[in-house]
Amino acid sequence: QSQLVESGGGLVQPGGSLRLACVAPGLTLENIGIGWFRQAPGKEREGLSCIRMRTGWTTYARSVEGRFTLSLDRAKGTIYLQMNDLKPDDSAVYYCAAKDPTFFRCSMDVSEMNYWGKGTLVSVSA
Repeated sequence: QSQLVESGGGLVQPGGSLRLACVAPGLTLENIGIGWFRQAPGKEREGLSCIRMRTGWTTYARSVEGRFTLSLDRAKGTIYLQMNDLKPDDSAVYYCAAKDPTFFRCSMDVSEMNYWGKGTLVSVSA
């Protein structure tokens, strides 16, 4: 049973924007780090951004820094990934994942995640 649920994917034109959302109803948010990942066909899953929930500390992969923004709505228990200036190469299945527990900094290492969502598809095409 998935501990995380993503939403917000869809079809968008190049240069457009999407906002993905992730909720983790079965986890204690203060103890974990949440990461956003993506996997395109034929490629390895890559880390994009993460947040340590207790402190709000975030980091980004160079491939998306400046275009993608991770944010947190603590009241809703929701982690967002705002994606701007999307390119065809951004097309992939996007996942959120949790590392429980997380100390100091969050991680974007696929192998360190304990829980995964089922993913949401983002397609960037004219």
